[in-house]
Amino acid sequence: MQPKYKRILLKLSGESLMGNNSFGLDPEVLSRYANEIKKITDLGVEVALVIGGGNIYRGMNEAETGIERAHGDYMGMLATVINGMALQSGLEKVGLFTRLLTAIKMEQIAEPYIRRRAIRHLEKRRVVIFGAGTGNPYFTTDTAGSLRAIEIGADVILKGTRVDGIYTADPEKDPNATRYEKISFADCIKQQLNIMDMTAFTLCQENNLPIIVFDMNKPDNLLKLLMGEKVGTLVSNG
Repeated sequence: MQPKYKRILLKLSGESLMGNNSFGLDPEVLSRYANEIKKITDLGVEVALVIGGGNIYRGMNEAETGIERAHGDYMGMLATVINGMALQSGLEKVGLFTRLLTAIKMEQIAEPYIRRRAIRHLEKRRVVIFGAGTGNPYFTTDTAGSLRAIEIGADVILKGTRVDGIYTADPEKDPNATRYEKISFADCIKQQLNIMDMTAFTLCQENNLPIIVFDMNKPDNLLKLLMGEKVGTLVSNG
């Protein structure tokens, strides 16, 4: 049986890499994610990754920190590169070939982001990690994920979270919340369901790029999703 998608962009939050810690990186989580990703690359799926930086630095209120927004955003971009390097190491430990491409030049540790080069790496079955967001302040890593997914011609964005999809309300606060199996972009906007920031979400909607929100921490969920099982919530124009 062939995988449902040939090329994916997997979006992970920086916080997911903390595990049960309050800061930084959990080696156990890195190892688990690397093994989950290997299972789908073994099927021939081309994998690109975008990781947030919230486990290391999250932009805070300028009035509280004295750090202006643009400066803070650049700090956050550097945090995503640290996370990218950590996941790169984990992936290589399980035998995968990887490339870390960054939107901010840092030649000693990563290649500069070049669209055609990124696509070529994917065609050669290398896992491509996109670091440093879009390279511009005022944009989130959600936007970076949507932008890169469109640029490389990904079939879908897989947004790995700690919940198993999109609910009518926050399932951690409302026991009566029910999960959507699928929902349209328009309905998400109408119901003000905060899946991604609006810039990222609109990019996907306008370019007809589906998003699947799923629980990355449940073993084999990523594999099941790629094999066509109904995992998480599908957001699309259809």
